[in-house]
Amino acid sequence: MFNKFEEFAAQQLEGGTLTRADALTILRSSDDELMELVAAGSRLRRAHFGNTVKVNYLVNLKSGLCPEDCHYCSQRLGSEAQILKYSWLKPEEAVEQATVGIRAGASRVCLVASGKGPSNHDVARVADMVGLLKDEHPQVEVCACLGILKEGQAEKLQAAGVDAYNHNLNTSESRYADICTTHEYEDRVRTVGHAKDAGLSPCSGLIVGMGESDDELVDAVFALRDLGSESIPVNFLMPFDGTPLEGTWLLTPGTCLRILALVRFACPGTELRMAGGREMHLRSLQPLALHIANSLFLGDYLTSEGQEADADLEMIADAGFQVLGAEPRTDGHSGVSLRKRGAGTQIAPNA
Repeated sequence: MFNKFEEFAAQQLEGGTLTRADALTILRSSDDELMELVAAGSRLRRAHFGNTVKVNYLVNLKSGLCPEDCHYCSQRLGSEAQILKYSWLKPEEAVEQATVGIRAGASRVCLVASGKGPSNHDVARVADMVGLLKDEHPQVEVCACLGILKEGQAEKLQAAGVDAYNHNLNTSESRYADICTTHEYEDRVRTVGHAKDAGLSPCSGLIVGMGESDDELVDAVFALRDLGSESIPVNFLMPFDGTPLEGTWLLTPGTCLRILALVRFACPGTELRMAGGREMHLRSLQPLALHIANSLFLGDYLTSEGQEADADLEMIADAGFQVLGAEPRTDGHSGVSLRKRGAGTQIAPNA
């Protein structure tokens, strides 16, 4: 029986370029076709990344207090979300936080700070952090995410030992003004260009579930392809209370898989990371998503809690994958947890 998704995969493996028509076919595939789509996407994923999963770890250097009005963000100007708010961590604190993720298996640490963009003093501060971090963990990759860069700042970060720079496009150019009015889409494109020109690996991705159409989603993914993003995080909207997108629940687990598959088929050799919101939107299909995505964030996010790190690592192992650069896990059996609630106790049952 003819399988169009296998045909798409074969075309990509032969050096083809995904067309808009084929991209829309992926997004509009039926539930009956979902496993065929995942299997074809897995073929591409394994061709480029084998059975490895790259583990990334976030350190939020400065939380909240942002002057920008990005509608999806809990740290935005005027946000009423009850998040942690603090100014810059001390370099030693940042390294301590990063070390926790590295010991758990992270091969890349992402240093993130809220704000429109860094001052030169901020760049120097992050450079000091990176120096300390690399002294303790010379093998780790460091990705900085500090907002819109000015001329010369990317070069300073690269000289300090930063390996990659993240600045997400988030959505399509045509939709950008609907989610942010304090800067423009082109500012983001320009920053990714600065990072590339300075020799930093460009990391740029999406936030999905904000009401974008299929065509807008294809526009955004194709823009990332044209931009040459080497790492594409796909964030699934977390509709924080107290933000303009509060109560926006538009994604299903199947839709999330289709979006990941679209990115994989459009950018078959690119690191594809299932990022913020995966737990609440992919839910029980997270292990299935690993057959398309080859990267994830371990543990917590910037202002929200993620899945327990041990649960992430167990999920990777149980799905038949191995953390990139780590020895295979042999401690998969955690023992039987004795019941201490429900019948015969005063504690409510687990139901």
